[in-house]
Amino acid sequence: MRRLLIMLSAGLVLSACGSAAEDSGSDSSGPWSFVDGSGETVKLDEIPKRIIAHAGEAAALMSFGIRPVGIYGDESVKTDPNLKDLDLDGIEILGEEWGVIDVEKAAELDPDLIVADWWPAEKAHGGFEEGVEEKSLKLAELAPVVGATQGESILSLAQGYEKLAESLGADVDDPELAADKNAFEEALSRFKEVVASKPELTVLAVSPSDDLLYVANPEYAPELLDFQEWGLKVINPDSPDKGFPYWENLSWENADKYQPDLLMIDSRQFDSTLAQAEKHPTWQTIRAAKADAIIQWPAFWLHTYGDYAQALEILADDLEKADENIGD
Repeated sequence: MRRLLIMLSAGLVLSACGSAAEDSGSDSSGPWSFVDGSGETVKLDEIPKRIIAHAGEAAALMSFGIRPVGIYGDESVKTDPNLKDLDLDGIEILGEEWGVIDVEKAAELDPDLIVADWWPAEKAHGGFEEGVEEKSLKLAELAPVVGATQGESILSLAQGYEKLAESLGADVDDPELAADKNAFEEALSRFKEVVASKPELTVLAVSPSDDLLYVANPEYAPELLDFQEWGLKVINPDSPDKGFPYWENLSWENADKYQPDLLMIDSRQFDSTLAQAEKHPTWQTIRAAKADAIIQWPAFWLHTYGDYAQALEILADDLEKADENIGD
């Protein structure tokens, strides 16, 4: 899955960021197959029941009533925004640190499927990217790995897991699920209205660290691509890192290269990364930072209609208060 994670000197983990995987269909008793985000078709003799999933992907499956037997995450399940409000009773927690998975404990669960996002820039599923502990990679030896693709759209990512859940036997027409979709559509309509009311507003998504200011490249951030599609002027950096194109890496001496009206900071480590930014005098050379025009960016974690609806409502509130002229 992995969204390429960068381990910064202060301990911050940055993730990179989909087109949906396509369900090729199966009946309730016959063979099962699914087109993975990588384009490969995974086939099994029976519909898989014992599933291990990465955190966000587990949340997506659980939103359709499918409970995995095990979950591995990149941080504590108590703080992971995907999991912190979910009932995890009876689910084995196999890891709470990026790249570290208890494969021995996973093997005891006898899984028949592993679910993790496909990250096209890294050509790997989440939990199997470069930098993961060698022993953790052995998780892929326990069962086939499938997932929707990260990169093009959070909406298509959610749709991909809806298709996967349906292939696993979930009733995707359940009224409670329809409520989440309706909430998303309502939130999206409001978000578009607010964006349209501020046509000149420019936004820059960043993740500050002690050493560098990381500027997000929307090309590899599905939620930022969605925002652009819906009219928000999210700035594309000029020079994304060639080896890790999720970000342009700015030295703090060049922190003022872009002058947006509004800064969005990675919400996963918002308080700590903002504190790191404020240590650098050049942070204030960004006019939006000086004006405290800073909001949270729901970076690389959204997987469900319900979570996306809530995120869009918060963003709409923030955008309503934004000034279109700060970056001028």
